[in-house]
Amino acid sequence: MNLAKTVIYVVDDDADDRYFLRKSFQESDPSVTIVEAEDGGHLLAMLDTWSQGVTPPPVHLILLDMNMPKVNGLEALTAIKANPILRHIPTVMISTSAEPAQVAQAYENGINSYIQKPSSSFNLDLIVQAIKVCFLDAAVG
Repeated sequence: MNLAKTVIYVVDDDADDRYFLRKSFQESDPSVTIVEAEDGGHLLAMLDTWSQGVTPPPVHLILLDMNMPKVNGLEALTAIKANPILRHIPTVMISTSAEPAQVAQAYENGINSYIQKPSSSFNLDLIVQAIKVCFLDAAVG
């Protein structure tokens, strides 16, 4: 499978977590483009520039951390799913938190999948492969 022209937004306040996600996706396919944001507010500002026009934004998937300063993942998710131009974008929460109430709240607000961050790069690679199969192969392939 080739992820050519696939654009993934990785939103996390932890630069190391963004790095490891970017590395795992790009090792899987060097042609994938990763756009990084350090919080939900930064993501929403980037997406807003495209949602002002009628064309869909150049993004195939958004990976959101739950716990971030300023605008957290749940707040960003709620804004994305409330926007008719953006709501179709698959959005995956990938967070250290697996508290049932937070997970339930994310699903109630339209998250497509909720994944707990793995503790090893091997498990991260497995998660990236699963994300590709579930959200990118059919949409981009």
